[in-house]
Amino acid sequence: MKKVTNRLNRSVLVGCALIATSSLSTFSFAADEHNVAPGLTAAGAPLGLHGVDPVAAITQGKAVEGAASFTAVYQGVAYYFSDEKAKQQFSASPAKYIPQNGGFCTFGVSVGKKFDGDPNFASIVDGKLYVFLNEDIYKLFLEDKQGTIEKAAANWQKIEHVAATDL
Repeated sequence: MKKVTNRLNRSVLVGCALIATSSLSTFSFAADEHNVAPGLTAAGAPLGLHGVDPVAAITQGKAVEGAASFTAVYQGVAYYFSDEKAKQQFSASPAKYIPQNGGFCTFGVSVGKKFDGDPNFASIVDGKLYVFLNEDIYKLFLEDKQGTIEKAAANWQKIEHVAATDL
């Protein structure tokens, strides 16, 4: 009887491991389409834009820290907001506020890479939020904003569903 119980326990553990692995691989694929922090928020989705409020980033033109108490999930990514009003604005029209290129560095995407996008180095162009790896890369972007955005848009079509490590 003990051998049967041990086999049953092992079978259950293996089954759980397979389910967990298959769900994680799907999750990893989706997460690579968006620049997110490792781990999950209380909303059950990974955190986007480093926890910065995307509505404030666009409307105020600066990085404003959001709070977990004001969270909305869009396309499998959790975004934090500085207040309920910003969360409601986002929820009414999320595509208007999400960072371009999945929140990856726009300059990086323009050269076919998925680098971290830091909302402290961001630009609003035609009402859209673009983020960059660091200050030096942001300065390169300023030399040719439109050209970089156009190259990034063309490359994003090619690399959106490709893992960052494969680029």
